[in-house]
Amino acid sequence: MVRSMERQLKAFAATLLLGTTLAPAAHATRAYVSNERSSTVTVIDVEKGTVEAEWPVGNRPRGIAMTRDGKALLVAASADNAVEMRDPATGALLAALPSGADPEQFFPAYSGNLLFTANEDNAAVTAIDLDARKVAWQVTVGDEPEGVAQSPDGKWLLVTSEEDNTVAWIDLATRTVAEEMETDARPRHIEFEGKGQKVWIAAEMAGTVQIADVATKSIEQTIAFAPPGVPAYKVMPCGIRFTPDGKTAIVALGRADSIAVVDVPTRTVRGYVKVGDRPWHLAITPDGTRAIVANGASDSVSFVDIAAMQVTATIKAGGGPWGVALGR
Repeated sequence: MVRSMERQLKAFAATLLLGTTLAPAAHATRAYVSNERSSTVTVIDVEKGTVEAEWPVGNRPRGIAMTRDGKALLVAASADNAVEMRDPATGALLAALPSGADPEQFFPAYSGNLLFTANEDNAAVTAIDLDARKVAWQVTVGDEPEGVAQSPDGKWLLVTSEEDNTVAWIDLATRTVAEEMETDARPRHIEFEGKGQKVWIAAEMAGTVQIADVATKSIEQTIAFAPPGVPAYKVMPCGIRFTPDGKTAIVALGRADSIAVVDVPTRTVRGYVKVGDRPWHLAITPDGTRAIVANGASDSVSFVDIAAMQVTATIKAGGGPWGVALGR
């Protein structure tokens, strides 16, 4: 009888485990895609792979992200010199925030209420107070800043300068530029790896991603890309995202019409996936299985199975998809 009861308990436990494994997600994830030519945001149901809505927003939307609390969608209306806060459920405008001239990429602070915004037209980075809805402070950086990211420890804010081929290291305690690090040609995007000991920098015109050591503020490795059949001049890295486990990086390669799948521990390219025309930026689903890629020149979004390195769906978006943010 004891063995029989043990078998029943094991079977019951297996049933519970199977049920947990197969249970659907509690909430469907939405992808929000900024379309810079049509001045819209396309809303996609990630689980269904269908377009829910296309919202009109400010002129030339580029940077897009959720606030840390998930209560608002942030959209950089570059041509309006503003960052819009919108209701992620309905698209309704909650506020138009002053952002400095021509906001492009931005980064919500890990703690507190600041949004760090790169101002391409006036060589500055602007910190916006999201609660007070006003500019908190501004720091001058190199010409044509675009990529911006805060270190996970909250100490540094890094900003790329496309024109000067540098990255400014801003000490957030003093709000001063502590270092201007030289990079390959035309740095466009910054992404901190893991806990923040390393940072990846996409250099568009050089066709490379450079990896810098945060402790020394110096480049320690450069990754080059060579998608099959693609001329080197078309390889133009921009967006970078890491899977949640930190083991894989996905790099959008611009006019190479491909993304690269990079093994983070070895810094080697596992392979390439051909997506739509001129992939610009992307997001990775919370389970780490899929990349959602904005194809700027084909007005589409590609869903990519990362493990299989295959496109599983192509979804029509607005004109000139630029960035992707995920929410619920």
